[in-house]
Amino acid sequence: MTITTKQSNDLIKSGSAGINDFDFAIGCWKVTHRRRHNLLDSNSPWVEFSAESTTRKILGGYGNIEDNLLHFPDASFRAAAIRSFNPNSNLWSIWWLDGRFADQISVPVVGFFQNHIGLFYAEELLGGRLTKVRFRWDATTPDKPKWEQAFSVDDGETWDINWLMSFTQNNK
Repeated sequence: MTITTKQSNDLIKSGSAGINDFDFAIGCWKVTHRRRHNLLDSNSPWVEFSAESTTRKILGGYGNIEDNLLHFPDASFRAAAIRSFNPNSNLWSIWWLDGRFADQISVPVVGFFQNHIGLFYAEELLGGRLTKVRFRWDATTPDKPKWEQAFSVDDGETWDINWLMSFTQNNK
């Protein structure tokens, strides 16, 4: 997804995009996951599992890193979300690094928050098809944020949600 200069300028004027957009995520969390067994098949059964994550700021506050321990039904593994904010464009970029494939990092999804809802987009070749990827962060309730992932194979006309996460603060 391309963000236009006008959209970026509107964000600057409204003050709705900024370095503090992900402050709600800082800390320790218990995470409930619900995802399609096969992310590319909208008829695939849902699988539920738990995780723990810890997020801290990096890059002098212009980014953060989320360290995850995911407990899939068949095995547990580590993964990381790496986020950085570009103050020139007022856009966030988010990369995913899966510990099972530690030499591969995802194409970044790019976007911004408005009214505590963040939408981030990318295009990837998945299963041999050009696929739009959307992350949606809902921080309207900052102590119980939600995240979802959706794919579109029809250029964004329709979206299939294939992964949901609900966060609860983990006060260890």
